[in-house]
Amino acid sequence: MVSLAVSDLTKHFGSLRALDGVTFSVQPGEMFGFVGSNGAGKTTTMRIIMGVLAPDSGQVLWDGKPITFAQRRQIGYMPEERGLYPKMHVGDQLTYLARLAGLDANAAKKSALYWAETLGIQTRLKDEVQKLSLGNQQRVQLAAALVSKPQALILDEPFSGLDPVAVDVMSKVLREQTVNGVPVIFSSHQLDLVERLCDRVGIISAGRMVAVGSIGQLRATERPQWVIDGSHPDKWGHLLPAGQVIAATASDNGTRTIIETESRDGQDVLAAALAAGPVHQFSPNKPHLTDLYRHVVSSDQKPETSAAAKAPRSRFSFGKSR
Repeated sequence: MVSLAVSDLTKHFGSLRALDGVTFSVQPGEMFGFVGSNGAGKTTTMRIIMGVLAPDSGQVLWDGKPITFAQRRQIGYMPEERGLYPKMHVGDQLTYLARLAGLDANAAKKSALYWAETLGIQTRLKDEVQKLSLGNQQRVQLAAALVSKPQALILDEPFSGLDPVAVDVMSKVLREQTVNGVPVIFSSHQLDLVERLCDRVGIISAGRMVAVGSIGQLRATERPQWVIDGSHPDKWGHLLPAGQVIAATASDNGTRTIIETESRDGQDVLAAALAAGPVHQFSPNKPHLTDLYRHVVSSDQKPETSAAAKAPRSRFSFGKSR
């Protein structure tokens, strides 16, 4: 079992600073979601890990030491742009890639068949890749990353173009890899999927890591938040001088309010709301990854004025790496 880490990576393309001190680590058996907008630096980081690109500074670490060429060969890599031979048969291609990674002929053929069956493309082994649907090409691409029995996985947008059934199959495969101790890094714009699958998440914006942590850590707020569905907070909010209304929207029962307070158990919030009328829902509020992503990325891209520089950059308690 191995760990992967990148330490203070910087990369320029001409005058463009693509990466600015990118740092994060992935432990054995951990699934790490790497998210950010198009052009944020995800693919550049992955290519540096694989040795396709060289950083201007910083390093990639394998078990705490600079990675070697031999160790990179033990990483299963799935690029965003499909790196398959379009006119080659699926089975021949998977066997060939396994042989390139060092498996003997018999082991390579068995591995190709196993992953084709696991990913539901066993009936396509004699088809040319270019004749497959985009979803099946994606399955072949994942099989190509797995066929060599890698010690680590780096996947760039592996769920792109997949139907819900295929997403479930791929999710199960990745989770099984982590159970076996394989560290997995994958990028995706499907943030609900990242939130469901990943142990930890890193958010990159304009080449900088703006948030890194577990889902629980990222969803934690500096002060407790509560959801109340009932009367409008204008009727009861004054009973909570330390409260701050985050959002108030119309609902079937009146108004759905999200309020932030110092209250840890929420009983004073509930009592205040009940004083104004019936309460149909009361629960803690934890922002979803989509909300967090929008908040930190928009905050990171806004130029700071002298006043803004003195204020907290986020209501959320992120572990940041600059």
